Amino acid sequence: MRAVVTGAASGIGAAIAAELRSRGWEVTGLDLADANPIDVSDAAAVARAVAGIGPVQAAISVAGHYEMVPVAEIDPDRWQRMLRVHLGGLVNLTRATLPGMLERRSGRIVAIASELAVGGGAEDAHYAAAKGAILGMVRSLAAEVAPSGVRVNAVAPGPTDTPLLAPDSPWRAPDYLATLPARRLTRPEEVALCVAWLLEEGTFAAGEVLNPNSGAVI
Repeated sequence: MRAVVTGAASGIGAAIAAELRSRGWEVTGLDLADANPIDVSDAAAVARAVAGIGPVQAAISVAGHYEMVPVAEIDPDRWQRMLRVHLGGLVNLTRATLPGMLERRSGRIVAIASELAVGGGAEDAHYAAAKGAILGMVRSLAAEVAPSGVRVNAVAPGPTDTPLLAPDSPWRAPDYLATLPARRLTRPEEVALCVAWLLEEGTFAAGEVLNPNSGAVI
């Protein structure tokens, strides 16, 4: 079984790639940090990369970035970059992999969203908007392709213990962690297990959103 994972060089993407490899999957990572960097917002680059690896049974869209910025300071470039990478990255990966899945009448697409897509957050408007758009796409695409045997789902983690969160991030502050029922950040390995379940066990799931968020949104 062959999977493509964007953003596989670090954080959640790396954890997903490692978990799938441990289960016998052949995993190709697409990342700006690779020896042959791939910008997921570049549709042609993603299409070329996918075409070079053969039939893909699972596509996992993880690549992204995070920043906290007051909405008044989010200029058009910031808005567009957030949307190009997060939503555009999912669209480009889907366009590159979905036709083969539909032809084979089998396949899995999983998008990494965020609990901020559900609950929002101060100074997170552009990030939450991009992640919220991902959930809309996942649900709509799932309804469209499920009759063809392709399952599309999402995982929406809460703040996760990865390099994406700076050491001084407010999401790491003891006062914030104390508000979480689980009293700790989500671990990338836990997100990876959710993805693996959707690929291997959740054959009935279509348009679902799993929420490993330590209770941040209940």
